[in-house]
Amino acid sequence: MKVLLINGSPHRSGATFRALKEIIIELQKEGIETELIQVGMHSVRGCKGCGSCRTHELGKCIYGDDPVNVAIGRMESADALIVGSPVHYGGAAGDITSFMDRLFYASGGFPYKPGAAIVSCRRGGATSALEQLNKYFMMNNMPLVPSAYWNMVHGNNAEEVEQDAEGLMVMRTLARNMAWMLKSIEAGKKAGLALPPNEGHIRTNFVRDLAAGQGDDKDSKYKNFAPYFTSYNKVNKEYQEDE
Repeated sequence: MKVLLINGSPHRSGATFRALKEIIIELQKEGIETELIQVGMHSVRGCKGCGSCRTHELGKCIYGDDPVNVAIGRMESADALIVGSPVHYGGAAGDITSFMDRLFYASGGFPYKPGAAIVSCRRGGATSALEQLNKYFMMNNMPLVPSAYWNMVHGNNAEEVEQDAEGLMVMRTLARNMAWMLKSIEAGKKAGLALPPNEGHIRTNFVRDLAAGQGDDKDSKYKNFAPYFTSYNKVNKEYQEDE
């Protein structure tokens, strides 16, 4: 069993990393493999809403010059996802927000793989940032992993987080709960327990376009930007997916 962790902080070894490190140590004690992807140090494009990932059934984003497609590939073999972010202006950091938008939209999400978010802050805004990140899991059939309190640590840097004994306890508890949930899911599979039936997505638009469906192409709601994009095929080697 494997958990993919994402560090959305621009500081490679800062407060968010210190919280994720506590989780990694505890997961490894439980026999769970871990992999960490550093995102916050890179410039991550926001989603342009072009729809190319879906209309062309790519299973990845049309942009290939940042870590989004790498993470999509890693999630194929990972059993769970943990995302960490610092708090910026009462919300998650900009790069991790752009990353998560495209990660989930391009991939279609990771149903029934447990997910958890953790945040770090100097003082305030942590609960709103945590709620923002949790919505990605809640909208994609991903079980939320709980802990003993809010999934957050306080401190302006890694050294100050070391003094947040309660926050680090919350991280360790989260890791043990994640390990327990993964082992429980594995035991359920071995016992023949099937996943819940998928009803399929039903969309109800409260504002309707009366002209829609009258001879227009069914995919015309998406802008076809694909011919203008070059980064999908000419990706930075650092972000090339494994062959």
